[in-house]
Amino acid sequence: MRVGDLSSGDMPLDAASVERDLSWGTTMYIYKAAVIGAGAMGAGIAQVISFSGLPVILRDVDQAAVDRGLAIVRKIYQGRVEKGKMTASDMEAKMALVTGATDDAGFGDVDIVIEAVFEDLGVKRRLFQSLEAVCQESTILASNTSSLSISSIAAGLKRPEKVIGMHFFNPAPVMKLVEVIPGLSTGVETVDDVTAFTESLRKIPIRVQECAGFLVNRLLMPYLNEAAIALQEGADPAVIDAAMVAFGLPMGPLTLMDMIGLDVCTHVGDILHDAYGPRVAPAPIIKRLCQAGRLGTKTGAGFYVYDGRTDAVLAESIARIQKETGGVRTPFSAQRLMLLMVNEAVISLQEGVAAAGDIDMAMLAGVGFPQDKGGPLHYADQIGVDVVLAELQGLTQTLGPRFWPAPLLKRMVAAGALGVKTGRGFF
Repeated sequence: MRVGDLSSGDMPLDAASVERDLSWGTTMYIYKAAVIGAGAMGAGIAQVISFSGLPVILRDVDQAAVDRGLAIVRKIYQGRVEKGKMTASDMEAKMALVTGATDDAGFGDVDIVIEAVFEDLGVKRRLFQSLEAVCQESTILASNTSSLSISSIAAGLKRPEKVIGMHFFNPAPVMKLVEVIPGLSTGVETVDDVTAFTESLRKIPIRVQECAGFLVNRLLMPYLNEAAIALQEGADPAVIDAAMVAFGLPMGPLTLMDMIGLDVCTHVGDILHDAYGPRVAPAPIIKRLCQAGRLGTKTGAGFYVYDGRTDAVLAESIARIQKETGGVRTPFSAQRLMLLMVNEAVISLQEGVAAAGDIDMAMLAGVGFPQDKGGPLHYADQIGVDVVLAELQGLTQTLGPRFWPAPLLKRMVAAGALGVKTGRGFF
């Protein structure tokens, strides 16, 4: 299955491409898509698909939910109209491509289904089982999960080779990155089809080997968690966030966690902790704030207060944690946070989760890593792989084994592959 437009005329044929096409066998194009889950993410994905010119079904459990999703799609397009990026008639033409549904009646001819329902393995498994009964055998079943195992979702299905992870980032119409995650049984053709489909949506597909947190969340969460650890040890939240903005990130880690939702951070953090152990043990302050009902911007307060309330929940929570841990205060620095991200990037590289260039591209497109620093691995090359190793070893001594350097760093330093200054490093 490939994505394309036979009438476009913008892809010149040559002998190699013809031979490649013939080697693929029967060519099937993605003509129609469906998205299940009409919340902000699902509606955003549906808008992205319709904007590419494909018809898409947006399905949810009842008409009220579907109507809310269609309203979100319209609002996204209306924003483009107001900015002069499209006309009102263009908007209506795109909206005509989006059809709301509360059942699977129209799924008999869809070529790809993307589910964007809540993160529950049982729900996703049952959903895909029901889709196999109504969709054609060639239909790709993609999950937008940010943390659940694709292999587990596909387990027990009749056609596990058609199941794949297709992780969009929020907000889907804006964020360019899509992680493409094959499970253990995913077919090569399915990976190629979804990669091509992602490119047709004007997104950047990054192939990621299945692992807890996939790629971006795996690298992001240790960085966010360390900010929370620094906070509970006594660092000022405004100082933490300002330091990371000064580093070049679009917002500070505590502000970002409030936007994501501390409940979501807790959920993802627990999954990573279960997979990778003590080095990513969640900071207690995150769960304490969740228990106090402070989930971030959506509840009016998280690490920061957004609804004007005056309370001492954060200060009291920090005081209790310091009492329980002996009140250890350690120095805060932006490098302390960044080196955890760099180290996790190196561990992911040595595990084969993704290629070095893809790791950096994912963090540039998915997180807003500073363009001038090129991504965590380019940044390591810039400051020196030996410097990264030495600083991680020092932090291991002062802050603990979560900073234990990736073995690849020691091998590279021993080989003299120190980055820019020696002309050879990760790149």
